[in-house]
Amino acid sequence: MGFPPKVYQFLVGLFAALGSFLYGYDLTIVAEVVASESFLESFHPSTTEIGLVASLLTAGAVIGAGIAYPCCDHFGRRATILAGGLVFCLGGALQAGAQNYAYILSGRTVAGVAIGILTMIIPLYQAELVHPSIRGLVTGLQQFMLGIGGVCGSWISYGTYVSFSDNRQWRIPLGIQIAPAALLSALIFFFPESPRWLISRGKSQKGLETLARLHANGDTQDAWVLAEFEQIQVQVTEEEEQRRVSLVQVFSSKANFRRLMLACAMQAATQMTGVSAIQYYSVTIFKQIGINGTDTLRYQAINSIIGLLGEFLLMLVVDKIGRRKLIISGNLAMCGTYIISTILLAQFPPAAHNSSAHWGFIIMTWLYNFCFATMGSLSWMIPAEIFDTATRAKGVALGCMTSYAFNTMIGQVTPIGMDNSGWKFYLLFVVCNFTNAVFFWAMLPETKKLPLEEMKQLFTDSPWFVGGVDTSQYRGVSIENIAMEIASKGADFDGTAAAGDAEHREDAVGRV
Repeated sequence: MGFPPKVYQFLVGLFAALGSFLYGYDLTIVAEVVASESFLESFHPSTTEIGLVASLLTAGAVIGAGIAYPCCDHFGRRATILAGGLVFCLGGALQAGAQNYAYILSGRTVAGVAIGILTMIIPLYQAELVHPSIRGLVTGLQQFMLGIGGVCGSWISYGTYVSFSDNRQWRIPLGIQIAPAALLSALIFFFPESPRWLISRGKSQKGLETLARLHANGDTQDAWVLAEFEQIQVQVTEEEEQRRVSLVQVFSSKANFRRLMLACAMQAATQMTGVSAIQYYSVTIFKQIGINGTDTLRYQAINSIIGLLGEFLLMLVVDKIGRRKLIISGNLAMCGTYIISTILLAQFPPAAHNSSAHWGFIIMTWLYNFCFATMGSLSWMIPAEIFDTATRAKGVALGCMTSYAFNTMIGQVTPIGMDNSGWKFYLLFVVCNFTNAVFFWAMLPETKKLPLEEMKQLFTDSPWFVGGVDTSQYRGVSIENIAMEIASKGADFDGTAAAGDAEHREDAVGRV
């Protein structure tokens, strides 16, 4: 392996994030596909059937996320990613080659199942591979690649919309999505399996070798590698009995229930920022202030680039600034953009033909999307890092299912709300963004650079209300300290021996 460890970890995380690229791409092309004259002439869909094109993707994702967690625990992280990629290829082929509308709807559902699988497993896989100091950067790739998918989808769909008048308007953007899914399915054979999954399945030697490959260029006697291996061994031993109990019992403890509540709240709150309403119904929303559909698609394509810039900047600072400050400030900023946008919608209806109001609304939409990077990225990042090895797949899956359930709900109620309430519907998102900021200020402890194996102590010992509380005092013994202790003992420590050495494990439990 020719790359430095952290570069190697980043590259693995980057290629794995092709799964979220698919989600971003699929979300974005919907607006153009259902607006294409050739699509409407080919299938003559009703208003309800058009709505199903958007909602069936996220409804399928709810199912996919639920399927993913038992699969990734039983078959492994890599096998689950492979399955998600292959299923998406099938869904994309059904859509691109559609002969009637049933093909479109079934293809969207199948693709949605794949999206649910991939967006559930990828941040979990990334979090289990990388060093704590770059975990935010790498897990942030989930939202960043989703943004890349959105940029590609926006400009490809805009290009086909204005360039073609036949079925290429919609077949090309629907067909292109197969390529990254096929690439992900091929690349996964070159990725390492999660060392935490290997160790939890009794493959301790292989887990140690994978840790060494990821963090120390294959040196199994590296002090940091041995310290992390020791922490994982201790946690796996403690969690072994949890694998034999039901899902309800797993989350009956204070620490587990608290983490599950935060993961689900994070995903629900992300959807309640209004992002899906803007993605799905941008043409309808912009029309409320007098901007036509062709201009809307162009502005949304620019909007996707601005959002991508926000996601890139967040990746660079999240491990320095921390999760709490970013998520609180991001929601307050989004609340501010909605306040101004709501005022503009109320004061300048389409008949006003006010170009200044148009540009004010466009700029607020762009600024909102830039600020959304905080919630968008952290909603994947935080659930993937806060759970134990035994509960991580279940917790992340339930969080994803919550996300897609709320996404589906927003997709269904937004057109109804806009028809009945007009600009007043935007007030919902003003309130939700503000309450999001208050909730996470009160309930979310800081987790930056905290090793995964130390999350349990943080969520067990720290108070539920953390507003104004310094939670650093609730961290466990740092992995760096354990590494220093191991290094001071010299190279006589054998990581594989620790797996069967009860006395050593008991000593480790006391220190960790």
